[in-house]
Amino acid sequence: MEFRRARLPNAMHGTVLLLAATVLLAGPALAGPREQARRMHDRIAGVPPDAAVLDAMEADIAAGRAAAAAERAMESPYFYSVTLRNLATPWTNRDRSVFAPLNDYTATFIGMVRDDLAMSELLSADVLYVGRATLGLPPVSAASNEHYAELERRHIDLRDGLERRMQSQVYGLPPQAAAGVMTTRAAAEAFFVAGTNRAMFRFTVLNHLCHDLEQIQDSSRPTDRIRQDVSRSPGGDSRLFINNCVGCHAGMDPMAQAFAYYDWDAAQGRLVYTEGAVRPKYFINAETFRPGFVTPDDRWDNYWRRGQNALLGWDPALPGSGAGAKSLGAELGASNAFASCQVEKVFEAVCLRPPTDAADRAQVASMVDSFRGNGYRLKRVFAESATYCMGQ
Repeated sequence: MEFRRARLPNAMHGTVLLLAATVLLAGPALAGPREQARRMHDRIAGVPPDAAVLDAMEADIAAGRAAAAAERAMESPYFYSVTLRNLATPWTNRDRSVFAPLNDYTATFIGMVRDDLAMSELLSADVLYVGRATLGLPPVSAASNEHYAELERRHIDLRDGLERRMQSQVYGLPPQAAAGVMTTRAAAEAFFVAGTNRAMFRFTVLNHLCHDLEQIQDSSRPTDRIRQDVSRSPGGDSRLFINNCVGCHAGMDPMAQAFAYYDWDAAQGRLVYTEGAVRPKYFINAETFRPGFVTPDDRWDNYWRRGQNALLGWDPALPGSGAGAKSLGAELGASNAFASCQVEKVFEAVCLRPPTDAADRAQVASMVDSFRGNGYRLKRVFAESATYCMGQ
């Protein structure tokens, strides 16, 4: 059977095109409360609302309570098992893949959002979210992900199925060594394995400050803390060290020293913490440059508080130095870059695009201020993003 394209009289083509353009341009602006409610729920929860929820959200929006409508959407279990899980999972592996299994890193992020805990403590709190004891799951283990794998296999509702515990107690760490998601089993397996522990610093900055090292390298910083394993004349050319290597290592090495007592034991499949004893990986390739820095302990200093990276917005109330991962996590979590990163990721997840114009950027700046001024509560950022984008 042959289908032929209908032909319109020439005089009608302009009218049809004008009508089509009008619909495309005016469509979002003409969306009523019900369509806005449906769009808001789809973007927050990833699934359509049922009739009762849609009716309630429509009534909220019609009454000028868009934030309340967004909060209803966040009551959906899919907000936790789909939206938040997909947001956090890429942070837990080097490939930044969303298809990694559920793990303690992702579950802890989800639990902190659910309970409205301060996201500024994501990298420093002594916290771990596990499946509720009443669910009959395999025991939580520092040497296995089976507890979380079973949560996923059984499709447990993560909104109701998680409970908060102290990471130090569950994993047998000293309280001062528990540093939020950085010391979860998943993070340790991905970023403390082999290498020199610089990966933990690099991926933490990438995932939670939204900057990779190449973007924030600064060759003006002192080189006194760069370790022995970095050649000062790679390929026989010292200019490469001065113009390239210094940019990352001068700032990274003094801060990655915070992880000096941490390691991943592949044989045991668990995080290892040796208080007071620097891990051997900090001394590998010592012959590369013998006069280089020899790590004595886990003291860290933020050389990026001066120079161009002062623009990351470090908190003047903090000293900019400390010992161990917990205090480093507090330093990173209190930065303006951390707050901006979380807001921009939520904006993109809800609005389905990064900030693109002056209006978007002004909205993001406003939400960053709101985020920092209201206890770093991420659900509020979801609500504000959804309210801004619900007509688009």
